[in-house]
Formats: sequence, structure tokens, C-alpha cells
Amino acid sequence: MEYILYLLLGGFISVLSGFFGVGGGFILTPILLLIGFSPLEAITTSLFFTVGTSISGITAHIRMKNILWKEGLIMGLSGIVATQVARPLVYTLEERGWDEVVIPFLYIILLAYFAVKMIRQGYKKDEESPAPASFSLPKLLEVGFVGGFVSASLGVGGGFIIVPLIITSLGFNPKKAVGTSLFAVLLIVTVGFTSYAVNTEIDYFIGLMLVAGALAGSQFGARMTAHFENREMNAMLGILYLVTLAGAVLKLVGLNKAGLLIMGVFIVYFFARSIGKIKTKMAMKEG
Repeated sequence: MEYILYLLLGGFISVLSGFFGVGGGFILTPILLLIGFSPLEAITTSLFFTVGTSISGITAHIRMKNILWKEGLIMGLSGIVATQVARPLVYTLEERGWDEVVIPFLYIILLAYFAVKMIRQGYKKDEESPAPASFSLPKLLEVGFVGGFVSASLGVGGGFIIVPLIITSLGFNPKKAVGTSLFAVLLIVTVGFTSYAVNTEIDYFIGLMLVAGALAGSQFGARMTAHFENREMNAMLGILYLVTLAGAVLKLVGLNKAGLLIMGVFIVYFFARSIGKIKTKMAMKEG
């Protein structure tokens, strides 16, 4: 029964991953911490999961032509370098017993910043931010490095950093940002997971259950982007950051069950709104 719950958890999170282009790890890691995983176990398991969700999500975005390959490769390679810089830092935190506080605290800072960024972006009309024809190489390298460093430090794909940064600082169209981010994330997390797996033991069956749930979910999430306007996606991503932020704060004060409840409520809200959108479009077609 326990493994079935991980299967469902992987499916729910991967729908959000495919929809927002965030890899899923930044949602899964706080949940694993709330369940009782150690920070290193949560980071390694989350990176393993994110490899699966990224592969699955990319296949759908390739069909929709949402991936800018050159830009994604640049960010991915820069992020790979950053993972090797961040990994020794995480091991040092664990050795000194600081990981239980520092890692959730870093989540709180980053989530608060990007929640505000994306909610503000959600108030802009789609036509206010036309996508440029080319993108700054130094900025792509910077974004990739930051995403890779955060990925290896917090056990996330880096997409929850990359997506808002390339939208707000580089002018990416949100749907192109989602697909391109997933490609960069796949490169980053594959190297990040391999680096951690050498020295960290995890329950690979739990990881496989999470990935199995992800195989269908992320493709469904990617297709759901067609039913939402860009500004709606930005605003909902901001709300997701706030919900995950609340979970991280509650983890620090020992209210793990309350944190899980809040994140569960958001998942129900997201699916209810998505189903409503599909029904409305079907009704309009029939009419």
C-alpha cells in the first residue's frame, strides 16, 4: 500500500512538472522531507525522480515544438558545472549537522522570491512581452549555473529557478520556457543524480514507483498548457511557489502534517481548474 501511494504521488507531481516545466523535484523534495526522509536521501531520490519526469515531459514538448535546443544545451552545460561546485557544500552541511535547517531555509528564501516574481508576471497581458529573436549568451550561462547550483544543493531539477528567470530576464515565451527548461533540466539532473548516488543509499523501489507514476502524468501536464493563457500559467506557478513555501516553513516548525495538507489542497485545486478548462473548451466546440 505504501508503494502505491508513492506511485500516485509521482503521478500528481509529474502533471505539475509537465505543466510548469519545473522538473517536479522542487515539489517532491519538501514532501519527502515532510514525510521523514533525511535531506541527502530526499535530494538523491528527488533527482532520480526528476530524470524520469524530464524525459517524459520532453517527448510531449518536442511534438509541440516548445524546445529551443541551442539555448537549452547552453544552460544545461553551465548547470552541469554548477552541480559539481555545489555537491561538496551539501556534504559539508551534512557532516556538521546543519542540513536539516539550512536546506529548508534556502527553499524558503528562493520560493518567496520567485513567488512574487511570477505572480507579478501573471498580471501582465500576453502581448506586453514579445519574445526576442535571440538571447544573451552570458545570461543563458548565468541562468544555467544558478539552476544547476540550486539543483545539486536542494535536490531539484533547477527548472523552478530556470523557468521564471528566462521568462522575466530573457523574455522567453512561457510555453517555450517550459519545454527548453525541461531539456536543460534533464542534462543537469542526470549528472547531479549520478554524483550523489555514488555515496548515498536510497530506496530505489520507491524511486521507481515515483517515476512510474510520472510517465503518464508529465505528458498530460504538458498537453494542459494548450488550455491556459500565458499569464494564467505565470500566476498559477507563483501560487505553487507560495504553497511549497508554506510547506517548507511548516517543516521547520515541526508541523509536517499541516504542510502536507496545504500542498494536497493545491493539487486538488489545480486538477479541478484544469478539468473546468477542458469542459469549457469542449462546450464551446459543441456550441
